[in-house]
Amino acid sequence: MKKRIIWILVGAVVLVALAAILWGPLVSNVEQAKYAVVEKQGAIEIRDYAPMIVAEVSVPGDRETAISDGFRMIADYIFGNNSSSQKVAMTAPVIQEPGEMIAMTAPVTQQGSEGVWLVRFVMPSSYTMQTLPKPNNAEVILKEVAGKRFAAIRFSGLPKPMSLEEHTKELEAFIQANNLQAVSEPTYAFFNPPWTLPFLRRNEVMIEIGR
Repeated sequence: MKKRIIWILVGAVVLVALAAILWGPLVSNVEQAKYAVVEKQGAIEIRDYAPMIVAEVSVPGDRETAISDGFRMIADYIFGNNSSSQKVAMTAPVIQEPGEMIAMTAPVTQQGSEGVWLVRFVMPSSYTMQTLPKPNNAEVILKEVAGKRFAAIRFSGLPKPMSLEEHTKELEAFIQANNLQAVSEPTYAFFNPPWTLPFLRRNEVMIEIGR
């Protein structure tokens, strides 16, 4: 009897572990921003992205706090906090890039050294600016983004500062070695929910380049 209970417990643990392994990739199997690969060298690709609509928030603070707060605000919008209480399908990736703080008038505030981050969700391609429900939160902005060309490097693991810096430098070296013109600051893209095991995650650093 005891052996049977032990085997049942072992089986349950295995099922939970398997679910943890598979759940992240399964829920990440959503519509992704559309692009065509122009060139590929190892983990680096040059891509032409189609025009898209994004929901965007501007969040001050350090990078990890900013993406957490930004994710929460935009998730609140797509889960129904909008003009028609309509749910909008999740897409991938979640995009984060440095933003610019515009000074206020009377008084002028000073932004801390960590800066401001733009956090974006790409909206499903079935929507237009006219058909997307309007956010109830004024901090969530819907905007059209023109088609652009990016150099992108893909990597797995946890997107810690050291890893992001390492892959950013590798991508910048590729751009310089191939005489490409960088026209943006590095952008970070994350494709998986936070409970995805590190070795199954897809992260990217992207830099817009001239055509």
